[in-house]
Amino acid sequence: MEKVKIYISIMLIICVILTGILIINTSKAEEVSTSTTLSNKKIGWGIKREKDHKRPDVGKENKELMEKYNGMYLGNEEKKYIYLTFDEGYEAGYTEKILDVLKENDVKATFFITAHYLNKAEDLVKRMVNEGHIVGNHTVNHKTLPDISDKEIKEEVMKLHQAIYEKTGYEMKYIRPPKGEYSERSLAVTNNLGYTTVMWTFGYMDYDENNQKGEEYAKKMILDNLHNGEIMLLHGNSKDNANVLDEVIKTAKQEGYEFKSLDEFER
Repeated sequence: MEKVKIYISIMLIICVILTGILIINTSKAEEVSTSTTLSNKKIGWGIKREKDHKRPDVGKENKELMEKYNGMYLGNEEKKYIYLTFDEGYEAGYTEKILDVLKENDVKATFFITAHYLNKAEDLVKRMVNEGHIVGNHTVNHKTLPDISDKEIKEEVMKLHQAIYEKTGYEMKYIRPPKGEYSERSLAVTNNLGYTTVMWTFGYMDYDENNQKGEEYAKKMILDNLHNGEIMLLHGNSKDNANVLDEVIKTAKQEGYEFKSLDEFER
């Protein structure tokens, strides 16, 4: 009788082990299947501007994928809210002034940074965090996500995530795909990492330091395209942006717009 009990116990243990192995293998198979069945067609984010402060058209495909994966790209149509964001691939000497202007005007922004930016301007990143701004993930090396594997995407995102956390105690949750290029596969991977993708409804050719078109041009471009629910993209390496930011914020407020944090985003 005792031998029977021992035999039954052994068989139960074997069954449990085999069940666990089956579950693990099934999960891996599902993960591979999901990755390979999702489209990896590279999509470049783009908008069609409208006049008279009307909201831009982001295109059918962009809209469908952003909504499917709960991305942020355009806020509530009825509210004059603006969500101010900066892309920071590297520090060009203007972010301190930008932060000063934001502080003086009581505006919170989001800064999407790379690992290079963190390594070279850690003090500014800490200031962003300490002053209540959002720090977003722009990946370690600014690689186009559809061009790399699921594993590489995870490394590009999570290595920066971990580095920010270790240096500041801050945990990122928003991501902007480098160059605005993405695919359904890359959206799914970053979503599974707990990240919300943030695109934009205004941007202009401000990122080339050697081709700044002057403060009046910058100011006119930004102010002429204000619209309800706008996610505004500016580049922190633009001297013109830094110099006109104070006037842009004050003028937008005078026109009835409110600057909101992405944490307050309303669809």
